[in-house]
Amino acid sequence: MKQHEAVIQALESRGGIATLGELYHATMRIKECEWKTKTPFASIRRIVQERPEIFKVRPGLWALESNREQLGIPQISVANSVVETLAYNHTCYQGLLCELGNLQGYQTFVPQQDKNQIFVNRPLHQVRSLDVILPFSYEKFVKRSSTIDTIWFNARKMPSHLFEVEYSTDFQNSLIKFVELQDFHAKMLIVSDKVRHPEFQDKLKSIAFDSIRQRVEFWNYDYLVQQYEYQQSIKAYQSFS
Repeated sequence: MKQHEAVIQALESRGGIATLGELYHATMRIKECEWKTKTPFASIRRIVQERPEIFKVRPGLWALESNREQLGIPQISVANSVVETLAYNHTCYQGLLCELGNLQGYQTFVPQQDKNQIFVNRPLHQVRSLDVILPFSYEKFVKRSSTIDTIWFNARKMPSHLFEVEYSTDFQNSLIKFVELQDFHAKMLIVSDKVRHPEFQDKLKSIAFDSIRQRVEFWNYDYLVQQYEYQQSIKAYQSFS
């Protein structure tokens, strides 16, 4: 079996859509294909980027052209699907954040109102590791935290990373949440498109955010995907070494 055929078969086994990390594992399990290279994952990345049978859904997410209609992947160019598309993108990055946290040994949580949103081919409640948010403090703080897009909890059951995914809104509400939770020793991160970084910096200049200005980090989507793929490659190498 040729290498590109193995990648296509791996995609088919995942329902026609998969993250690159999932493809690493699924492709390497196909015994009929021999990878005569020390860098098989680089080859898989090249294949998904070059083969006409495969298209890029979002950064880090790939699908088969033959499954495009069946998957019902929303198109931003279609006017009546803009709201659906924004929600789809938001869920995609929440799912990647959950998987990245799981890979690094954190417990992960997304809000209950998002739990049935579909990431790749699973609802988010099957991706996050926690069904309910951990009661780490007073009720008012736990309740406020339960609206954060993705939380990573450490081994002491305390929030370690607070992530807000900003796909289209102006950062204001996310930063207000961080102000309200500033007394907790947790990293605060905004995840958004790299072109919005100047807007993020400008918003942080407001006097209202003086207390958190030096604490809030900005991750662009490409950086998130790079971190996710790196952790997945480590896991895959460990599994097949």
